[in-house]
Amino acid sequence: MDPKLLIALVVLALLVIANIVSFVLMWHDKNCAKKGKWRVPEATLFIATGCFGGLGGVLGMNILRHKTQHWYFKLFFPVMLVVQIIILAVGAYFLFLK
Repeated sequence: MDPKLLIALVVLALLVIANIVSFVLMWHDKNCAKKGKWRVPEATLFIATGCFGGLGGVLGMNILRHKTQHWYFKLFFPVMLVVQIIILAVGAYFLFLK
């Protein structure tokens, strides 16, 4: 297998995992909020989203309608997603086209 393709597949797998983790954390926090249980710290949600889980965080926020009243979530989750897309695009450029 081409080493570049292997790198791309590993990165893709890690992205899928990071986004699933980010979405599940949002879902878990939403359920805990409904039940009045111990919540996931907001810093944990930001860390999960910042570790290339931007899509999962944004989807979790919008699909679950969770944390949508907090301006810092509404601002920084999409910003982190855009930054992650740019980083991945630059990485793909240098991996495959340079």
